[in-house]
Amino acid sequence: MTDLPAPRATAEMAGPVDDARFAAIRAGAQPVVLRGQVADWPAVAAARAGDEAIVAYLSREPSVRPVQAIAAPPSEGGRFFYTPDLMRLNFMRGSGRFELFLKDLFSAATHPQPPAMAVQSEDLPSLLPAFVRDNRLALLPDVPAKIWIGNRIKVGTHYDAKENVAACVAGERRFTLFPPEHIVNLYPGPFELTPAGIPVSMVDPHAPDLARYPRFAEAARDAQVGTLQPGDAIYIPYGWWHAVESLSPISMLVNYWWTPGQPQGIGSPYEALLHAILAFRHLPPEQKAVWRGIIDYYVFESAGDPSAHLPPHAKGVIGPPSPSLFAQMKEIIRDSL
Repeated sequence: MTDLPAPRATAEMAGPVDDARFAAIRAGAQPVVLRGQVADWPAVAAARAGDEAIVAYLSREPSVRPVQAIAAPPSEGGRFFYTPDLMRLNFMRGSGRFELFLKDLFSAATHPQPPAMAVQSEDLPSLLPAFVRDNRLALLPDVPAKIWIGNRIKVGTHYDAKENVAACVAGERRFTLFPPEHIVNLYPGPFELTPAGIPVSMVDPHAPDLARYPRFAEAARDAQVGTLQPGDAIYIPYGWWHAVESLSPISMLVNYWWTPGQPQGIGSPYEALLHAILAFRHLPPEQKAVWRGIIDYYVFESAGDPSAHLPPHAKGVIGPPSPSLFAQMKEIIRDSL
């Protein structure tokens, strides 16, 4: 037990919100729970009729392709994470037909101590096209949907370099959220081995070891929590850290990731981070200081447009963005490597 404050409730708005209200929400750059945003989905109606009904609804359409599934033994308490020595992940992966996974998930729902099991971040249009046709998020009509379905599981605190709307279809989902600036207080784990594709927080937000991770107390002061019921959704701004708990024997989420404002052909910021670690992290402090100033000038434009004093024909790689410029820069980087 700790004396940390309880997370404050995430702001809520009665839905479904329209485009104008959603634009205002995004401009606020804070998480917001959208109550009833997808309450009219047929899949939500099936989920409200019970676990058997939602499994039947998802099984009515033969899946187009296999899915990847993960499972952890009951001893892990539903938490998909690392083994204690950080040498491996604490779950197994497998692939198979989605219908078989649903059958196993439904069977596990009546077991007193089932294994943790989930299908995560599978592309819905290529898996269940009829589901996508019948269950649409009007706010983001052109953004591909992902499906997350499993039993009582816990996903470690992580961030996405995207904006996110996550819609709860079945069961309850609880989100614990932290602003991006708390990365230092969340103790990110390894890059090379991660349960989420990017480093996740090493701290269990529900049972934090403050002796080992004392700065988490600072993050906890700014934590928010929002719980979704079937038909609700949540907006998560770009870069916000979030832990996700599924609180029901069968829990399903559909989410939508997108990155507005990024020019076509831009490089991957995450890949650039890895390259920056390679290039700068092990320099002497005085050299790091020099490069910090250079990067602030060219990348973060601390003094304004770094090409403003140059004529258009001489701006080169710091000129206006375009697909051809990005292609040229990628070619330069490939040659340098």
